[in-house]
Amino acid sequence: MDPVIHLAAAVALLGRFPALAGVDLDVAPGEIVLVQGPNGAGKSTLLRLCAGLVPLSSGVGTVLGADLGRQRRHLRRRVGYLGHAAGLYDELTVHDNVVFWTRAAGADPGDAERAMQAFGLDQRLRSVEVAKLSAGQRRRTALAVLVARRPEVWLLDEPHAALDSDTRDLLDSVVLDASRAGATVLVATHEHERAAAMAQRTVTLAGGIVVADKQGTARVS
Repeated sequence: MDPVIHLAAAVALLGRFPALAGVDLDVAPGEIVLVQGPNGAGKSTLLRLCAGLVPLSSGVGTVLGADLGRQRRHLRRRVGYLGHAAGLYDELTVHDNVVFWTRAAGADPGDAERAMQAFGLDQRLRSVEVAKLSAGQRRRTALAVLVARRPEVWLLDEPHAALDSDTRDLLDSVVLDASRAGATVLVATHEHERAAAMAQRTVTLAGGIVVADKQGTARVS
C-alpha cells in the first residue's frame, strides 16, 4: 500500500533558512503520528509543507499522490490544516464561517451543522461574529470547520491550545474516529501524553531532520 505522505530528503526553506533540512518520512493511511521536538525543530514547517502551504525546495515530497513541488493546489480540498492561527474570517459569524469552508471543500452542508453541534456552537454562539469570540471559542470554531470538511489528511499544530478539558477529550475522540474511518493524522503538540495515547508512532525532529521514529503502543479499535 502506497504511503499517504512520502518525504525523501525533503528540504523546505523559510527565507534562506532550511527549516526542514532533509526529512525522510512515510505515513500510512489511517495512521496517527505524533511529531515532537524542541522549539525550532521544524514541526510546524513539516505540517505546513504537507498542507501545501510551504513549497518543497528540494528532495521528494508527495501527499495523496500530489507532488509538493508542483501540485500543491491539488491538496486544498483533501487536506485539513489547523495551525496556530484559526484561519477564520473575523467579520463572519461562527455559522457562516463553518458553512463557507465546508462548501469550499465540496463537503456536505449538513456536516457543518453536525460539527457545530458537536463543539457546542449551534446555539447562542452560531450567530456571533468570530472577532467577538474568546480564544477557546475561536479554536472550537476552527475545529468544527476541520471536522465538517472531512479531510483525508489531518495536520494538527497544537490542536489542544485554549481548549477546556472536556473539549480536549472530545477532540481526541474525533481524531480517533477520523483515523478509524481512514484519515491520516499528523499532530504536533506539547500535550505529549495525551497525543501519545492515541498515536501509533512518535517521530522526533531536531535541526530540521527526523532523529527518531518509534512505534507507539496506542491501539485504534
